[in-house]
Amino acid sequence: MVHQLAGHEPDQSAAGAPRTGSRRRWLALAVLVLAQLTVWLDNTILNVALKTLADPVEGLGATTNQLQWSISSYTLIFAVMLFSGGVLGDRYGHRRLLLIGTTLFAASSLWAGVSTSPAELITARGAMGVGSALIMPATLSLISAVFDARERAMAIAIWSGSSGLAIAAGPLVGGALLERFWWGSVFLVNLPLAAVTVAGAVLLLPAARNASRAKLDPIGVLLSTVGLLAVVYGLIEGGHRNEWTSLGVLGPVLGGVVVLVVFVLVELRVSSPSLDVRLFRNAPFTGATASVMLTYFSLSGAMFYTAFYLQGVREQTPFEAGLNLLPVAVGVLTGAPLSAGLVRRFGLGPVVSLAMLVAAGTFLAYVGIDVDTPMPWFWLLLGVQGAAMGAAMAPTTEAVMAVLPADRTGAGSAVNNSMRQIGGVLGVAVLGSLLTSVYRSDIAPSLAGLPGPAAEAAGGSAEAARQVAAELGRPQLVADAAESFVHAMHVASVLGAAVAALGAVVVLAAFRGRKG
Repeated sequence: MVHQLAGHEPDQSAAGAPRTGSRRRWLALAVLVLAQLTVWLDNTILNVALKTLADPVEGLGATTNQLQWSISSYTLIFAVMLFSGGVLGDRYGHRRLLLIGTTLFAASSLWAGVSTSPAELITARGAMGVGSALIMPATLSLISAVFDARERAMAIAIWSGSSGLAIAAGPLVGGALLERFWWGSVFLVNLPLAAVTVAGAVLLLPAARNASRAKLDPIGVLLSTVGLLAVVYGLIEGGHRNEWTSLGVLGPVLGGVVVLVVFVLVELRVSSPSLDVRLFRNAPFTGATASVMLTYFSLSGAMFYTAFYLQGVREQTPFEAGLNLLPVAVGVLTGAPLSAGLVRRFGLGPVVSLAMLVAAGTFLAYVGIDVDTPMPWFWLLLGVQGAAMGAAMAPTTEAVMAVLPADRTGAGSAVNNSMRQIGGVLGVAVLGSLLTSVYRSDIAPSLAGLPGPAAEAAGGSAEAARQVAAELGRPQLVADAAESFVHAMHVASVLGAAVAALGAVVVLAAFRGRKG
């Protein structure tokens, strides 16, 4: 059932579904896009502030591990709480959860901006993750409530495209703020965005819930939360430690998988499950959610090593790096809306699989990038990559929402967003770990003759190698570190391309013979 906006009479003209004035619907979409943009912006904006946060004078003197957890605490809580946020929205109303989540997100952003220690910042970032997890399922569910089936694909395409804007806007905005203000400004910028979101939600979004209000499934919510917490924590730790076979990594991952299996068995037996796992018998639902995860695996991994390439190898400032990432955003913003029309004409399977193959080609093209590749070629590569990813993400998201019952859109959209987050965590962890391993092996001959501690530090990252080179007066080490990093980036990009190509196969198989 499609909800009508408060205060407007329904128009029954479109397939019998209640509709409201077109202008008000698209203004409502603008509010939902802003809410999502704020969340995704915070996923990327902190990356450019890490160097400042490590400074004991200008920042908080954070260690490498503390810097990693200042990012990972947000990602961990966000990914784990998404499903709970969706279930609560189905029960208590998605606008209400959007308002609560946005308020919590704003308050936590203020807390993060005025933190006086790394531990306090990590805790505040975790609280921000809770707010984000309440916001994201609500935005997608409210799109389903505001738009009928005829317009929903375009609305979701615009919503999906906005995430691409955040990819470039995060480093760009963060770099601009750090050039003029202190590090806390990268969090305080969230406050005006949250204020506009709250005002717009109150004025434009529907408050009504489904007539058949979803029942709570506390055991299912608890099991899903514990299982996801363990799995995502293990994946993050594997990336931090750069090794995957220790008990501290395998234990949480395997334990979490066991809990999630129990969750599935419980959901198959309860009368009102928080997630009807039988939906995964539906090939389009399963194929779409899997492709979303594979898409974000490749994209997040690529953005991770691209940032280091631009700021490290090419010695660009955070602001310059943000500017050079703009073609990705332009590509996503272009590809996502265009895909809606293409899917109607040719079907989802052919369009999305072709888009993911094109994306795989762009990831593979990183093999041709070196320390002095002309930037126009790099911009072209990112623009095509963004357009392909936008064309892949929007239709698969719409396909997930199309098969969900009206009273479970929150839980279903949370599955979609959880797959994004888990794919992103996996992409950064796996490709980042591969990047570090290959770099360490390649740079080893250049470290011969260095003092033990200096050699160990320089072998950890190209950034540390540049610092060691400056301290010891070894300029050749800078060039060697850049070459080793580029080689490692080439290897990681091949794996990213393979994962994107696998996503193309999954989508083509899941939507074989289907027109939309």
